[in-house]
Amino acid sequence: MILVLCAVLFISACSSTPKEATTQPAATENKEVIFLFNFASQTIDPHLDYTPLRAGVTETLVKLGEDLQIEPWLAEKWDTKDGQHWTFEIKKNVTFQDGRALDAEAVKQSLERAIKVNPGVEQVLKIKDMSAAGQTLNITTEQPFPQFPSELVHPNTSILDVNAADPDKTPVGTGPFKVTSFTAGSSLKVERYDEYWGGAAKLSRASFNFNEDASARLSALMSGDADIVYRPPTESLETMKNDSTLHLESVTSLRTHELIFNTNQSEFKNKYVRKAFDALVNREELKDVIMGGQATLATGPFMPGFSFIPSYEAKTTGTEAALAWFEKAGYQVEQGKVSKDGKPLSLKLVTYTSRAEFPLFAQVLQAQAKEIGINITIEFVDNYEDYLLTKDDWDLGTYSPLIAPRGDASYFLNVALKPDGTLNFGKINDSELNQWIDELDQMVDTNKRNELIKKILMHIDEETYYSYLVHPNTLVVYKDRVKNWVTSKSEYYMLTNQLDVE
Repeated sequence: MILVLCAVLFISACSSTPKEATTQPAATENKEVIFLFNFASQTIDPHLDYTPLRAGVTETLVKLGEDLQIEPWLAEKWDTKDGQHWTFEIKKNVTFQDGRALDAEAVKQSLERAIKVNPGVEQVLKIKDMSAAGQTLNITTEQPFPQFPSELVHPNTSILDVNAADPDKTPVGTGPFKVTSFTAGSSLKVERYDEYWGGAAKLSRASFNFNEDASARLSALMSGDADIVYRPPTESLETMKNDSTLHLESVTSLRTHELIFNTNQSEFKNKYVRKAFDALVNREELKDVIMGGQATLATGPFMPGFSFIPSYEAKTTGTEAALAWFEKAGYQVEQGKVSKDGKPLSLKLVTYTSRAEFPLFAQVLQAQAKEIGINITIEFVDNYEDYLLTKDDWDLGTYSPLIAPRGDASYFLNVALKPDGTLNFGKINDSELNQWIDELDQMVDTNKRNELIKKILMHIDEETYYSYLVHPNTLVVYKDRVKNWVTSKSEYYMLTNQLDVE
């Protein structure tokens, strides 16, 4: 009996070790979050869409820190002697989610593909040629380009395995999560990649879902159908603040809400008409009433704090100021009403609904314009960016670009103001401005760069190519069971390997 009892105890002791070893992974397997984002993705090709980077599927060579300084990521280090010939050392012991080792050749192939499928990437990278050997990637730009590494922060320069099938629906990257399914306009589902070079994620799965309705996103959170909601409705701020089960974060973003003028249209070729609308806009109402105070008034495209911000002169705004500009533009102003050749102005404003404040702002501007005799029709547009770039049947538009996603001004100036810029929705073509931007792109000395940027920004302000409204805060609300969430200023990094739930 003693021998039998000893045998039973021995077997029990042996069996307890493997059971204990599998307990932790089994518990981890049940950790999952549901994240609700406000912009719907129709593709998750990382060279065309930001979602794969945001969802932790792909990574870039360089990332942007919360201090707006670039940091190594898939590239351990980089160097240049002349600002044109660059050497990047690719991090060792990194694998794609299909097991393929990351080396310089894989990075080269990925960047070549990004340039081929995305004209915007080709435009900002300005790469002349590349060569790869082992973990060393050599890149030569078309001309001296001292800010080149900062351009590699862009999500569309994400590194993916070009040999993997169907990057539109199942891209293979190097991040902590790999794609399990994607439904265009609806959701992206991911699971943990156990061999992730930065350490396996604390979550086993996550859903990156899309819903453009802010109230519906908040309702999903309150009903338990979501754990994290991006940009909840500002009118519900007090409700969220008073709920002890929720955490609400409000972080100053790198975005700027702007009113766009189509300079191909006869009215907006006249800079004084642009100045009139810039004066007519009620920024305080947009910030305080429509956005619940979750924004900062804009004086230019960039948030205060950058070393290249000029000293802008205070502007007179309101109806009287707008009417004065219309008169200077050559329009008739009688009894507070604007007309041209005896006829009232009729304009078309286009906008989109995924920014809840934009439809409200459009209606307010419509009412303000009506008071001075201007008729504005509002149209809500799908595939908004493509529409603005390819159509000319509109006069005004609203948009909210990431103005400084690299911690440097050159990106914004190139894409928003150069004739072939991918965000040049206003169809701006200013030869003097183009020349200055080209000079900036090749300028190495930081102090000289800052002075030239100030000169450019003052010129943009004088010409009023855009009306810069407010810098919005990024609002995120999440359940108290969510741990290690970080609301990124850049809006790039969301699902990380440290994100966890209780």
